Formats: sequence, C-alpha cells, structure tokens
Amino acid sequence: MATTKTVQIEATLGEAFTIESKIRDHTMYVDQPAAGGGADTGPTPLEYLLLSLASCIGSIARIIASQRKLPLRSMTIGVTGELDLDHLLGKSDQGRAGFGELKISVKMDCDMSLEEQKQFLHDVDARCPVSDSLINGCSVSLEVAE
Repeated sequence: MATTKTVQIEATLGEAFTIESKIRDHTMYVDQPAAGGGADTGPTPLEYLLLSLASCIGSIARIIASQRKLPLRSMTIGVTGELDLDHLLGKSDQGRAGFGELKISVKMDCDMSLEEQKQFLHDVDARCPVSDSLINGCSVSLEVAE
C-alpha cells in the first residue's frame, strides 16, 4: 500500500481581486496587477502556477541529487506559457482558458555532462507531482460549500 499525503489550503477573496491564504505560518497573497484592476499585493494565480511547477522541479532535483550524492550546487528554472486572453476574459468561447503549453528551461551548476543533465531532468520530471498533475491531468470537482 502506498504512503499518501493530503495537501490542503484555504484562500479567502477579499476586496477587489486580493486573495489571502494562511498556509502553516505563512500568509500569502494572490492579486492582479493594478492595470488589471487589482492592488498588486502579490503574484497572479498564473504566476503561482508557474512558480509551483518550477519550485517542485527544484525540490525534486535536490532530493534526487542528495539521494544519488550528485554535486548539484544550484539550478535556475524558467517557466513560460501563453494563454488566450479573449477566452479568459469572456470575449470569446473559442479556444481554452488555460495554457496550451508550458516551456521549462533549466540551467544547472553541477558536475554532470550534458547527457547526464538531460537524464537527471528526465528523472526529476518523472517524480515531480506538479508536473505529473499538469501533464496527466487530475480530476477537479467544484462544489458550493454549505
């Protein structure tokens, strides 16, 4: 039987677009830029999604490097995606609201050849739960709480 972990957060929408979430001992804010009607108190949900992917890749890389005793000194992980703003803003029902593709660029400070780095990143991606959830999808249920 697999060992499982439940991950749960709660977020509250306040004034305008500001969303506050208390996660453990951290208070985090999600917002829109001022040009988009927000107060710019924090990153947007889309920026957090990309950060979640990048930071998961970095975390799993650190775990694997530690397990294999690999000299991974640091990583710089860039994530880029484009989406259809017309669909997102309700101006069109064509296309989709989400990203069609996310491009990840990783630069490592390590003592591995290019081929070893490619294999290492493949192994990292195979164990990254955020990447797995995005690539393979996961069901999402939305309900009104009573």
